[in-house]
Order: sequence, then structure tokens, then C-alpha cells
Amino acid sequence: TQNSMMILRLALVAVISSSVAAQSASTTSLITYIFGDSLTEVGNNNYLQYSLARSDFPWYGIDFSGGQATGRFTNATKLGIPSPPPYLSLSRNDDAFLNGINYASGGAGILNETGVYFIQRLTFDDQINCFKKTKEVIRAKIGDRAANKHVNDAMYFIGLGSNDYVNNFLQPFMADGQQYTHDEFVELLTSTLDNQLTLPFCIFPNSMTIYKLGARKVIFHGLGPLGCIPSQRVKSKTGMCLKRVNEWVMEFNTRTTKLLEDLSKRLPGAKFAFADTYPAVLDLIDNPTRYGFKVANTSCCNVDTSVGGLCLPNSKMCKNRKDFVFWDAFHPSDSANQILADQLFSSLLSSSSHSPAPAPKNNY
Repeated sequence: TQNSMMILRLALVAVISSSVAAQSASTTSLITYIFGDSLTEVGNNNYLQYSLARSDFPWYGIDFSGGQATGRFTNATKLGIPSPPPYLSLSRNDDAFLNGINYASGGAGILNETGVYFIQRLTFDDQINCFKKTKEVIRAKIGDRAANKHVNDAMYFIGLGSNDYVNNFLQPFMADGQQYTHDEFVELLTSTLDNQLTLPFCIFPNSMTIYKLGARKVIFHGLGPLGCIPSQRVKSKTGMCLKRVNEWVMEFNTRTTKLLEDLSKRLPGAKFAFADTYPAVLDLIDNPTRYGFKVANTSCCNVDTSVGGLCLPNSKMCKNRKDFVFWDAFHPSDSANQILADQLFSSLLSSSSHSPAPAPKNNY
């Protein structure tokens, strides 16, 4: 199966983009630039020779067209929208620069130190720098004024933060988990994100941020119940969800929602939206049989470890992949993603922004 929430995240882009596009008669197609981690990667890490966060090996392509792994973690063609190509696959002469690009990189986080043990990955700062270079190419192709309009009109999708917890704060051998309390860590995350989205030009004239580079319509995808993914459940003696981790995630979602609301009010022309899928993902995990699944507490590949946890060629797969909510220790299965995407299409048609909902009382 394919192994991420990219279907879900691209569904967000598709639904919200179509809503924005409908508001402008002059917008015939909306260009999308995507920033993120393994949940939205389409192959950038294949071009990083020493990266350990890759999916270009067998099993990850088993249900992909042709059965071959491509570096993608899922197949988004069922959405009816194109998947922008990986930035590192392009040359400066490529016309794809004008049609949307994916900068996402497995192992990436909001913080530069996140995922350091994957050796190579594009951090969010790296991805912003790639977008800066993208704008330079666009400017060279169509001129400064047209380039500014192009990036102003585009849609920007950001899906980051999971690795800052799973592959940083929650790992006992990483410094951040030892150095900060969670209150301090979530403040570090949101303040860093604030700086990456926009910094006061008068204070940091040489800074490159999403807003300063021209992004005006931004969707930030909130975190799901990370305490319920197999890599976290394995830390519990009873195999249950880690309630404290889920509480931390909800705090991050709440803080990020407020940040985006503040930015939308403070920045001229900015529309920063928070997309919350926490309740839908938690319900799928809490009530798998309601959605046709049998197993939600362990992975199909039987790789429930807090480090590693990928479905490697020597992993033993489950007999029926459609029975499992999770494919590996971190990523949902294709079947789970399709259900979540279907729910998302129906729930987001009426609104492009949601506030995080409180977790159900039976949240382990």
C-alpha cells in the first residue's frame, strides 16, 4: 500500500483551492506550492544521496500504478488533481516552475535540528530557500511584475510538525526533549513557525519568509493524534494511545490556529487557514470497524518501533492490507487515507478553515 496522508493533505489543497478559485472569475487554474514532510513527499529525498528517510524501495510501491516505488508515499491521482513534481527533479529551464512544485522532504520539521539522524533532508528553512530560488527562476522567465502576481495568486500548503515530535521531542536521545518542557517546546515551535511565515522587514531585512516571498493564501495542516500511531503505542505497556502525547498535539494545534488567525489579521492580503483533521483521524483509530477495518493498533508491516519503523524489503507484510489502518509505524494505509480524503471533501466544501476540536472523552 502507499504509506502517508498525502491523499488527505492534497484533498485539503484541492477542496480549498477550488473554493478560492471559484471566488475569482479570472482564476482558471490554481497553482499550488507544497511544503512538508514524508506525509506529502513525492520524491525529493531520492535526490539526496545519503538520506535515510526514503521510500524508493519495494513494498512502498506495491499498490502504486505499475507496482513500482517512486519516492512518493501515496498516489494522489484519484483526487483528479495533478501532483506537483519534486523540486529537486527540476532544471532551471523546466516550465514546471510555473505550474506548482512540491518541496516536501521526509524527516523534515519546523525546527532545523528535527530529523538530524536521517542525515539528509530538506528542513522547512531549506524548503523556503528552494521556494526563493523558484521565484528567481519565475522572475527570469516572465519578469518581476508578472512573477509577483504569480506567487501572490498561488496556493501554499504547509504540512509540518509531526517530525518535531516523533523524531525530536519524543526521542530520549535528542537534546530538545531533555532541554525543554513541553510548554517551552511548543512555544519554540510556534515562534519558529511565526518567523518562517513572516518576520518584520524592518528588524530582519535579509530574512526570507513565506509571506515576504509573496505567499498570500496559505493552508497549514494540523497534527493528528500522534499518541495513537504505532511508533508511540509501542512505548505503552498496554499498547494503548499515549494520552499525554495527544494532549501536547492538541495544544500545538490550538496555538498554531491562533497564530494563523493573528497573521491573517495583521498581514495585508494574507489568508492563513488552519486545517484540522485530528477528530476524523482519531475516530478512525478509535472505531476502525465502523470504516471496514479490523486492526488500528499495529502496523501491516509489523514494524512497530519508535525509531526506524519503515516497511523495509525484509519486512513481513500482513495478509490483507485493507484490514489495517496503519501501514508502517508512522503512516496510515492507502485504504485509511481514501476514507479520510472522502470525509474531508464532504466536510470542507462549506468552509476553508476549522479550529481544532477537543478530543473525545474516551481518548485513552
